[in-house]
Amino acid sequence: MSENNVNALSFEFDRSNMFVPLLQADPSFREKWETFQEEYRSDEELPLYLAMSELALHLIQDLETGDTHRFDAVFDVVERWHINGDPYVKEAATVGLLEDLQNGHLHRKTRPDDFLPWLQPETLGWWNKVHEFWATGKPII
Repeated sequence: MSENNVNALSFEFDRSNMFVPLLQADPSFREKWETFQEEYRSDEELPLYLAMSELALHLIQDLETGDTHRFDAVFDVVERWHINGDPYVKEAATVGLLEDLQNGHLHRKTRPDDFLPWLQPETLGWWNKVHEFWATGKPII
């Protein structure tokens, strides 16, 4: 394994850098991200859970239009958030993103489970925990 790969595996995402790889994976989200940053520029900290909701809506819209060619890269980032993220990033990826992707009220032409083909192992585990929470009330974390 090269030194770059070792560094990538040990890298930890936090609030300050978690959207950098996402914007590389899905440049079409950049305009929404910039609008979000502008809207909340006066806040002490960006409410990233709201940004995750924006991302979920963006991905649901892409799924509805069949524009899924970036999904492998996007969900690779989501997997890295779950594995290499600090506690805030991990929770935001689960409660902020996955929970909204599973919200059936946000889907018009699709179903939440339509995202399953792109979920990697760690993310799939958290997806299932969110699903179980909604079905039984069992706490996610």
